[in-house]
Amino acid sequence: MKAIDMKILFVILFLLTGVHTIQPQSMRPIRDSIGLCWNADEMNSFIEFLSKEAKPSQEYSSSNLIGGISVHDDYLYAGKVYFPLFSKIKAKEVVIFGVTHGTVRKEINDPKNILILDEFDEWQGPYGTVAISPLRKLIKTKLPKQDYWVNNKAHSIEHSIEALIPFLQYYNRDVRITPIMVTQMPFERMEEVSDNLSKIILDYIKTNNLTLGKDIFFLISNDADHYGEDFNNVPFGMDEGAHKKATDNDRIIIKEDLTGEINPLKLQKLTTELWPDAENKKPIPIWCGRYPIVFGLMTISAVTNSIRGELFQYSDTFTEKVLPIKTTSMGLTAVFSLKHWCGFFSLGIYSDQ
Repeated sequence: MKAIDMKILFVILFLLTGVHTIQPQSMRPIRDSIGLCWNADEMNSFIEFLSKEAKPSQEYSSSNLIGGISVHDDYLYAGKVYFPLFSKIKAKEVVIFGVTHGTVRKEINDPKNILILDEFDEWQGPYGTVAISPLRKLIKTKLPKQDYWVNNKAHSIEHSIEALIPFLQYYNRDVRITPIMVTQMPFERMEEVSDNLSKIILDYIKTNNLTLGKDIFFLISNDADHYGEDFNNVPFGMDEGAHKKATDNDRIIIKEDLTGEINPLKLQKLTTELWPDAENKKPIPIWCGRYPIVFGLMTISAVTNSIRGELFQYSDTFTEKVLPIKTTSMGLTAVFSLKHWCGFFSLGIYSDQ
């Protein structure tokens, strides 16, 4: 056989047998390798510790639990607050509404009025890879193009969604996710995008005969007030009295706007409590989740018509300080003091249907 024929044969054989090697799956990289846990053995030990030290999960009902609001802070600060919610989640797939933090917005030219999706084939978890739900492709196919942006960089440098994955994967090794970052948008625009998205999710649920809570679950990633000089947020001062006033304010917002029946009036009120407004003269707490929390609740409510919230636990980095776990590679991404602390909570979202 001539040399040229051999080359052609080689190319044909390569294309037939090697096509998969030249099209590797893309893996979403880990953003926070310090504050979160990506080692299976350490995650096992961490959950064992929390099961003994955290508030017992049986204090909270699993009946009709279809979603939740989760902290995304360092595990050594907030582990006890994560635990009661995630220990109740056994669903096969989870839709996660994440934050678009300020550092991320700067890197991607601060988009507004849209959702941000990714196109990674898989995400990393401590127990192996995490698959993407077919729902993501359906959203890209059916959601109006002006409602979303596909941006892998945004998802690569945003940690609010990945913080939930180790806990999710611990309780279900085969969990699938639909990661959705929410950007800043006015309430009316939020209603429009949420209405479009909720119809797609509802169609997906009906087509696949899914049961809310059992087959599909919704999570909203959120941290409460970021207080102190570093956040330019010191309306009450920086002593123990200021800490009490600010955490009390968080608790009031949660009690009045996020517990009991959650309806459009409550969501509207929540925007006045959390969204900056030049006409609003009272201090606005800096919640990392001020937009996804409204959008997520709006969407979940549209999917199931009637929802209610129940607070599982509220705390903050100054109160919790650091969990006494020594044999771990986990660390802290920020200090805590009366001049720098972060509030956080976990909350269950229940369907009344």
